[in-house]
Amino acid sequence: MVAITLSLLAATSLATALPPKIGTADFSDLTSTGRVSIKQVRKPGTPTPFNGALSMYQTYLKYNAPIPDYLTKAVAHIADSNAAYLRKLKKRQGKGSAAAIPISDEVDIAWVTPVTIGTPPQTLHLDFDTGSSDLWVFSSHLPTAQIRGQTLYRPPLSTSAQLLVNHTWSIRYGDGSNSAGNVYTDNFTVGGLTVDSQAVETATQVSTQFTRETELDGLLGLGFGTLNTVLPKRQATWFENIKAKLEKPLFAVDFKHKAEGSYDFGFIDPAKHTGNFSWTAIDPNPGYWLWASPGYSVASQPWVASSIIGIADTGTTLLYLPTTVVNAYYSAIPGASNSRTYGGYVFPCNTNPPPFTFGVGSERFSIPGKFINYGPAALGATTCFGGIQSSAQVGINIWGGTALKAAFVVFEAGDRPRMGFANKKYNVEV
Repeated sequence: MVAITLSLLAATSLATALPPKIGTADFSDLTSTGRVSIKQVRKPGTPTPFNGALSMYQTYLKYNAPIPDYLTKAVAHIADSNAAYLRKLKKRQGKGSAAAIPISDEVDIAWVTPVTIGTPPQTLHLDFDTGSSDLWVFSSHLPTAQIRGQTLYRPPLSTSAQLLVNHTWSIRYGDGSNSAGNVYTDNFTVGGLTVDSQAVETATQVSTQFTRETELDGLLGLGFGTLNTVLPKRQATWFENIKAKLEKPLFAVDFKHKAEGSYDFGFIDPAKHTGNFSWTAIDPNPGYWLWASPGYSVASQPWVASSIIGIADTGTTLLYLPTTVVNAYYSAIPGASNSRTYGGYVFPCNTNPPPFTFGVGSERFSIPGKFINYGPAALGATTCFGGIQSSAQVGINIWGGTALKAAFVVFEAGDRPRMGFANKKYNVEV
């Protein structure tokens, strides 16, 4: 099993960030043996300009890491810069017209999954997150000031809702804020797979970061139950409760680059991968999908044998690695730098980033350079934000969406939890 240090545990928390997620269900794969495929869909509404510093800020919050002053300033600087760019764009388009946000630079941060809760069913759009283990939702118990268009779970409207008396939950973030509330049990369905008495954590308070996520109605944690925050008794996750109904106790992730991907529950789709899987052991004791990569290489440079222990997190957009690894990568890009103005590693947009290769067991998987270019650091900028960032201040290495898009990844929660990586059948750069 992979070991985890006490210092790493102390640096982590149970909160959650907001990047790449899942979508609507394809019921054609639902069988009596328990299997379903869920396709990604883009969030509805107006696209939000990418703010790389904000993505990093949210990751710091999620893992309860102290937030550097320069990162807070970078978030505000980029937001102001984006706003100024849009004002100029609107002025050029003519008085009274709406400024269209350029979407050619869209990144993979805007996916949600519709689920249903209660009787009759209430539909909410949630973030599926292997980096946490709470299933919490915006609810009718929230103050009006903390709601900005989110769909609310309303327990009084569900005949199957039951309050768990004296049970509460609370998730504290790196800036000292928290989300908290009470707990109900109710019918909870994902893609036709239903848990009849699932613990649903209903928010009575949410952090400002979630209030601002207007298309996000809550979170579905796919980590291990030991991370669940409900007191006085932790509650099992939806996946832990549904495992017995599945053909196999696993789910597979097929993220794609700037396109819809999928989650498959209960089966491994042979149409989505090629060749054999490379399996790696998981240490579930901290509650995360914690594993160790045996090494890496940058472009065509020699392989570096170096164990990189980290967690696979579908709820984090970027890839966070040790500073020595990150420096080795960006030293291969002319003009790249660690920018306090933009809050992270950046490089000129007119350069082509090299691929980054990481190991899983004896196999190697390559992240194309285009995955590592997250587009202009601010609207109209000629500097681009990097999809690989340092984990030094986060306190933990995180294999987020940047890495997970490069392979077909299986999360198996049997007696000996493990993860499997395989090559995709299609060109990952498409």
